[in-house]
Amino acid sequence: MPSRKEMAQSKYLKPIAHRFLLPELWRFTRRSVPRGVALGLFSAFIIPVGQIFLAAFLAFPARANVPLAALVTFVTNPFTIAFWAVVANQVGRFILRIDAATSGVANEQLRSGTWQWVIDAFEVAGVTVVGFFVLAVVSSAVGYLLSSAVWRVLVARKRAKRLKRMEERLDERLSAN
Repeated sequence: MPSRKEMAQSKYLKPIAHRFLLPELWRFTRRSVPRGVALGLFSAFIIPVGQIFLAAFLAFPARANVPLAALVTFVTNPFTIAFWAVVANQVGRFILRIDAATSGVANEQLRSGTWQWVIDAFEVAGVTVVGFFVLAVVSSAVGYLLSSAVWRVLVARKRAKRLKRMEERLDERLSAN
């Protein structure tokens, strides 16, 4: 990972370095972490290629954590994309309820010809695209809520430990006096 100084001097990032290198985009805070997770999941499912760049550029106006947004996009990778495509197809079928019985008479005429494979491919692709869109929206919402809850639990534990240490120090000071 290049340092912040190296990224600021990169010829590709120089035009946007003033926005890209803002400290608030790189800190882990209670607001930036859930935003980063949500944008990363949305970007992972909405486009198959270049999702890291999409997540990073969406993080600017949303003031989300850029590294986390980029990292979460790896939920869809070359090893898992086939699984997610099948899931998206099933979700799309469920949402659209495409069924052979609901096809019209004109569709039956087209299917009897040599273009049947093209029609089938477009039907499957359309259903899968709808499924990926639904996955993008739902997973980003669930990711936001889940990461927000996890963040709160982690901060509460950290705070409880700190308070316990302070209490022990106070008890030690009182017992020493």
